[in-house]
Amino acid sequence: MADVNENPVLVERRGAVLWITLNREARRNALNERVVRTIDQAIAAASTDGQSRAIVITGAGDKAFCAGADLAKNTQGFAFAVDFARPRHYIVDLFKRLQECTLPVVARVNGHVMAGGFGLLCACDLAIAADDIRIGTTEAKIGLTPMMILPYMLRVLPPRRLQEMCITGEQFSAAEALEWGVVNYVVPRAELDAKLDWLLARITDKSPTAIRLGKQAFNAIRDMSLRESLEYAQAMVPVMSSTQDAKEGMAAFEEKRRPNFTGN
Repeated sequence: MADVNENPVLVERRGAVLWITLNREARRNALNERVVRTIDQAIAAASTDGQSRAIVITGAGDKAFCAGADLAKNTQGFAFAVDFARPRHYIVDLFKRLQECTLPVVARVNGHVMAGGFGLLCACDLAIAADDIRIGTTEAKIGLTPMMILPYMLRVLPPRRLQEMCITGEQFSAAEALEWGVVNYVVPRAELDAKLDWLLARITDKSPTAIRLGKQAFNAIRDMSLRESLEYAQAMVPVMSSTQDAKEGMAAFEEKRRPNFTGN
């Protein structure tokens, strides 16, 4: 089913938060190149617009957050198109964009999450899920393995649980996702947006500079040895302390007032 007569991704600002909604409810919000590149561009724009303090990614409707890659066949009869003239797949472009994004990215998991949609969930910084959703890497059922999203899943899930999921293709519950650290919070569906608003309020009043440098450090240190990470952390302390937000935060603390962070 083509997206000729619809906007497959809705991008809108709600205060200091940029919302990105996968808008393909009839296709269970499945990913194709147009969808992925639109998400990529929206994240890139938000990272430099000077107004956004956080990004929310969600799906249209209440049945699916994202069902993964669109399995509709192309003109050659294949569900997965590969352009050998391009050095990198568009999904990899998006994952790298999420890795480098300077803003907190929150997944609002409003429905089931399958295959590549699970990779998208794992690539977000934080996640809140409705308690009736199911999550799975179902590729084994169609003769595939979740190759493209495996690097992110390995960073989030316990290895034994992930290996079982990949081999069996079976799904797991929101409660299990919470237990295994896949999501931060699980709430009844009716409370999903209230909990999201609560979390966003705790993000958007903090220093954008501290969050930006913190995300950079988190991602860098995760890939380092202990020795390397200690050297990196030591070098980052004076950098962090010299920012305008750090100076404002310390002044506000001394003066017993709310800080006015500018992101500098």
